[in-house]
Amino acid sequence: MADAVDRPDGLDVEDSVVLDATGLRALAHPVRVQLVGLLRKYGPSTATRLAERLGVNSGTASYHLRQLGAAGFVEEDTERGNARERWWRSVHRTTWFNDPELAEREPEAALAYLQSVTAIYTLRTQQTLNGLQTMPRAWRNTFDMSDWALRLTPEEAAALYRELTEVIAHYRRDAPETAAGAPEGAERVAVITQILPELDAPAASSLPSGPQGAEGSPTS
Repeated sequence: MADAVDRPDGLDVEDSVVLDATGLRALAHPVRVQLVGLLRKYGPSTATRLAERLGVNSGTASYHLRQLGAAGFVEEDTERGNARERWWRSVHRTTWFNDPELAEREPEAALAYLQSVTAIYTLRTQQTLNGLQTMPRAWRNTFDMSDWALRLTPEEAAALYRELTEVIAHYRRDAPETAAGAPEGAERVAVITQILPELDAPAASSLPSGPQGAEGSPTS
């Protein structure tokens, strides 16, 4: 997760890592961001299995896992590993990037990290779309991909973010080690929030009159 405001109250952040300069540079590579994400989503795994999921060779996955280990994002799972096969697990459940000054000091690393996160969000959306027609109807009916055009001050946008995360905090978090304790019928649901400032959009009074796209539609 990447955000530009303070972490809200009510969200479980004990298992989170706040990026510093070292951590940001370590994650400034799309493969590393994906590796951390896979370990958090599916639990401990080996470089070989992770490489198969990502479509890279095991040597590449091993190299990036070692770099992530040196930066403190992953660690070797000694209870599962053996002399022939190393297992890795994620150290944290979430990542927070909420330091504007750090982003200014490390602009290239910040941009690379955020671009990787954006690409992963796009991939996850496309994967869900690809499987949508084969999902049970009850789950198809929960799928949503709306956007809402608002005109806010920076303070209002920050308040909106806090309110959204407070709502999300009311619901059950997912992790591989807690999935078995969820109620029957519960599945993993990804809630991706994006607050996208569009500073080049003209004021409403300067827009031409005529039909407008419906709010909440994918194209508004």
